[in-house]
Amino acid sequence: MIQTQQLTKKMELLQYFTKNYNTLFICGFIIGSITEYLVSLIGELILGVKWWDYSNMPLNLDGRICVFYSIFWGFLGIYLMCSLNPKVDRLIEWIKSKISMPKLKTITSSLIIFLLIDCIVTGYALSLFIIRMIEKNNLDVQNKEIISSQYSKIYEENPKRAEFIYKFWGDKKMLKTFPNLKITDKNGNIIYMDSLLPDIQPYYLLVHEKKK
Repeated sequence: MIQTQQLTKKMELLQYFTKNYNTLFICGFIIGSITEYLVSLIGELILGVKWWDYSNMPLNLDGRICVFYSIFWGFLGIYLMCSLNPKVDRLIEWIKSKISMPKLKTITSSLIIFLLIDCIVTGYALSLFIIRMIEKNNLDVQNKEIISSQYSKIYEENPKRAEFIYKFWGDKKMLKTFPNLKITDKNGNIIYMDSLLPDIQPYYLLVHEKKK
């Protein structure tokens, strides 16, 4: 979901430029890097975690972005604007010819509301997952007492609620959805969630080794 929103924003911003490949590459490089950095920063500030870490990659900035992936955003910008965007424009025109504008506005509003709800639910599920990982593994993190109290209220005092959480946001689902989640303990040590759940194998291709 987060990645989809990133691509949508890039497409909107890139439309201000011509289809000159050099211009598109530079804009994709810059816009993609800024977006990726902000998403990583906001995720860490709000949830206390990072979805990715480029600390061991050359020419990285705070482990949030690096030149290797920024170059990828540049080429992706060219593809989006020169290949994908014209197809999307034709699809939109076709939809407009089939659906009246009032209905189209209703559908668009519904999709926006759905994405907003999905974003809120995702953040809530992540916070629940992090709380139980910290408590179950007795991780020495900031505000440990508060987190332990939250764990007790969420998982121990309300069994039905805990059952619901494990059913829809269990460890396997959360780790496979967010394989690079990590937290930092009081001593500054980085702890990856997948190291706490070694039996759950990620489905992604590891491009670079994590920095332990």
